[in-house]
Amino acid sequence: MDATVKITGIGSYIPDTIATNESFISNRFLNEDGSEIKDPNPVIIEKFKAITGINARRYIEKNLVTSDIAFFAAEKAIAHSGINPETINYIIVAHNYGDVKHLSNQSDTVPSLASRVKHLLQIENPRCVGYDVLFGCPGWLEGVIQANAFIKAGIAETCLIIGAEALSRVIDQHDRDSMIYSDGAGAVILQKKKESGGIISHETVTHTRDEAHFIYFDRSNQKQESDKIRYIKMYGRKVYNFALTNVPLAMKSCLDKSGVSISDIKKIFIHQANEKMDEAICQRFYKLYDMEMPKDIMPMSIGELGNSSVATIPTLLDLVSRKKMSNHEVKTGDHVIFASVGAGMNINAVVYQF
Repeated sequence: MDATVKITGIGSYIPDTIATNESFISNRFLNEDGSEIKDPNPVIIEKFKAITGINARRYIEKNLVTSDIAFFAAEKAIAHSGINPETINYIIVAHNYGDVKHLSNQSDTVPSLASRVKHLLQIENPRCVGYDVLFGCPGWLEGVIQANAFIKAGIAETCLIIGAEALSRVIDQHDRDSMIYSDGAGAVILQKKKESGGIISHETVTHTRDEAHFIYFDRSNQKQESDKIRYIKMYGRKVYNFALTNVPLAMKSCLDKSGVSISDIKKIFIHQANEKMDEAICQRFYKLYDMEMPKDIMPMSIGELGNSSVATIPTLLDLVSRKKMSNHEVKTGDHVIFASVGAGMNINAVVYQF
């Protein structure tokens, strides 16, 4: 039997601090040009909930930064796998904003977050190589794709891939979109195994001619704030339309390359970006095969955890694997699809068999 690349350990870190939608009731939300929004905050929040499905999100404690929670998730994945950390060949950390301390607006990425995680894990082996991936929300899944290549090329046997983000440190409180973002971390151990299944196929695309700046960094909607301070921003409608058009096509390309029938797909682990958008993406994906989307095919955590960017898929996988989500589980032999879309504009997908 040929060697395959399989997930042998999963872990996540979900912060304890819960910010409900009601916690935004006193915010002064403004339009992009700084003008007042006519709707009162209860109406803004109600519309937000109807579109995104988000009731609450999680924020990290003031004393923590992104590399800390990446370490917490990594510890759990390593413990779950039962491996010796010294045998890890690569530590790949996907993020977008580095370590941003509480009440700071400066991103700290030197040394890399991967180096910081390796330090916190106290791994001595110098041939355990750590590096970061900046790839928008699909960063964790792209790290998985890269690790798969390393293992199949014979230059690695064990890789740790982490997605971690503290978006609460880079949101503009005057922007309605600030209610989308959350903090969290998820990690997996990938290993070379002489077993069936594992990573069967993958697909990655980048659209930049017109789409590169759909998600970007810019000043606050409150124009009296310093123009030297930047926050995460996006053109929500453009992102929505882009995703609905392009993500189903990438998913179909990935599935077609795998040789797996769509009827054999048991779950779709999609980046938790927006509940309405994710449902529309999967519905369009199934329509490409002249099928209706099956019930309970798509576990969703965004309602209570928000959008933690690179952390959403591994966190969701951890919750389902531990049977922490009702009506959702994965069994040995199950085929699933992982898919993500985000800044860049990047899209990726993986077909995997447990």
